[in-house]
Amino acid sequence: MFTGLIREIAHVKSLVGSTLSVRAKHKAKIGDSIAINGACLTVVKVEHDGFSVELSPESQKLLAMENYKNEVHIEPAMMMGDRFEGHIVQGHVDAIGEIKEIKNSGNSFDVFIKIDKKFIPYIIPKGSITIDGVSLTVNDVFDESFRLTIIPHTMKETLFKNYKKGSHVNIETDMFARYVAHIVSHKKNNLTWDEVDSIAALY
Repeated sequence: MFTGLIREIAHVKSLVGSTLSVRAKHKAKIGDSIAINGACLTVVKVEHDGFSVELSPESQKLLAMENYKNEVHIEPAMMMGDRFEGHIVQGHVDAIGEIKEIKNSGNSFDVFIKIDKKFIPYIIPKGSITIDGVSLTVNDVFDESFRLTIIPHTMKETLFKNYKKGSHVNIETDMFARYVAHIVSHKKNNLTWDEVDSIAALY
């Protein structure tokens, strides 16, 4: 499990076949789970200046591979007792989104991202979403896109500073929204308010 708070921006050394090697300060161990641009990957080799992870051909088909060059976001998996910040992130990328527009509003940036409309039900206004591993809050949701507002600090300290119109990003929608949507879609009858309260109590 992750929180969507980027711990470091690592430098990509190489991507050969299914092995992605990065230069990082984080001291990883073989078998560790590390989210790289929001995708949970397993450490398979440790080097003096970083580590390597397995990035299978199947994963490469599902991820925005254009962002696995030069620099990448990394977040090690949470450990028991860690302070919980951000939101609950699984490291399971649901879809690739496309940045349609970035507006500088003076004290913030409005970022509009297009996504396959089948994922829109899992994106909630004022809810959480993970973009290339970064935990963010959704402001508006449209038919096939959504809007985020990003503060200058986040823009400066993450790879968002490199993104432009047409850039692709990994998206993980809110886990709780997916669970509730799954439960509701498999209910033959309408939910009662008691059932809604029971579902909410689970989280």
